[in-house]
Amino acid sequence: MLQLRHYSFELPFQYPFSTAHGTKTHQPTLVVSLGLGQMRGYGEAPAITYYDVSVADMVASLESKKAMIERYALTDPQRFWHFLHHLIPGQHFLTAALDIAGWDLFAQLRKQPLYKLLGLRWENIPFTDYTIGLDDAETMLAKLKAHPWPIYKIKCSRPGDIDKIALLRTETTARIRIDANEGWTFEEARHLLPELHKLGVELAEQPLPRDAWEEMKELKAISPIPIYADESCRTEDEVRRCAEAFHGINIKLTKCGGITPALRMIKEARTLGLRVMMGSMNESTIGTAAIAHMLPLLDEAGADGPLLLREDVADGLHYDNGKMTVTDRPGLGIRATGVRPANYFGA
Repeated sequence: MLQLRHYSFELPFQYPFSTAHGTKTHQPTLVVSLGLGQMRGYGEAPAITYYDVSVADMVASLESKKAMIERYALTDPQRFWHFLHHLIPGQHFLTAALDIAGWDLFAQLRKQPLYKLLGLRWENIPFTDYTIGLDDAETMLAKLKAHPWPIYKIKCSRPGDIDKIALLRTETTARIRIDANEGWTFEEARHLLPELHKLGVELAEQPLPRDAWEEMKELKAISPIPIYADESCRTEDEVRRCAEAFHGINIKLTKCGGITPALRMIKEARTLGLRVMMGSMNESTIGTAAIAHMLPLLDEAGADGPLLLREDVADGLHYDNGKMTVTDRPGLGIRATGVRPANYFGA
């Protein structure tokens, strides 16, 4: 019988983290564990206000379904996801945390690192970018100088932010990506994308609101740089529609519901000729490890969650100037450590 536990955290950012959706100094997150004997698998779901997801709501739902989850016989992680999909319908963040924990535990039972269980080899690994949140130009420049990195993702919200990109470009030859988080109008994007191209920006994420499909189709046709869907590609039923309006998609495990649907999204995206990125929602090492084990399947990665946090709840990932590696321990390969002063994972 499974043993289900959960732990709530408020993880502080190294810097206040600002996007077009707002600013926060801490990342609330829910960690779940599924135990079987001496083994324990972990998963994570950060709470995101603009998706109306809170730790309290996830905990309440988890407690109400705890007995049913603990009685589940974990013989196949994909079947476990389908069980969760019907047990807690529409709760993609919580489903993702449990799905990740299920894969972690199952891989441990099979005595394999997760990427090997998925049939992958640790090769053709894309580097991860490092995110610089919105701020005044001087502060953004100071963040860049403090964190030398081969690829940056720069958050944008207003047309005037291109001046900040231009300033950063004077100080680095690194690759630059931008993420507007739905912050622009069509006319703004039409004007800005050629200017960003001149600055050597290699791709733009979600320039328009998620439902602006017709405008996105037109923008894709004229953009000099690839455009990736983020908010427009939350779940797997949106992948096919994105093929008409974007050059690639950015999959978030929490938004789509975990590793199981993400694998299906990647497969479908490939059949449609879409490039595939997987991105962070400011997860700790636990949630980021799930992304890391899928790196061999990706073209681009934004798995920098632990780099943006001042405190973490696990170890087991290694970053070296954009290159990520995982351990050869079974499952996610992480060790849950907890943070001060409470919620120690061994409790």
